[in-house]
Amino acid sequence: MQTDPKHSPADIARQFKSYSGKHLLERRPEIQEAYFWGGGFWKVGYYVGTTGAVSEEVVERYIEETEQAPE
Repeated sequence: MQTDPKHSPADIARQFKSYSGKHLLERRPEIQEAYFWGGGFWKVGYYVGTTGAVSEEVVERYIEETEQAPE
């Protein structure tokens, strides 16, 4: 993703989660009760790295470790 530097990574992550969650609900309304009420669709937090400093393997490892993290 590329964006204007005036937008913070936290704002971009929040907007992405909000936008994608809204569209997922529009396309799959049956997931609303299971994920959005009392649970939460997205995990808390986000990862930011630049392509010049972070390899694909590092990103993949982060995703794998996040998926396995205890609640």
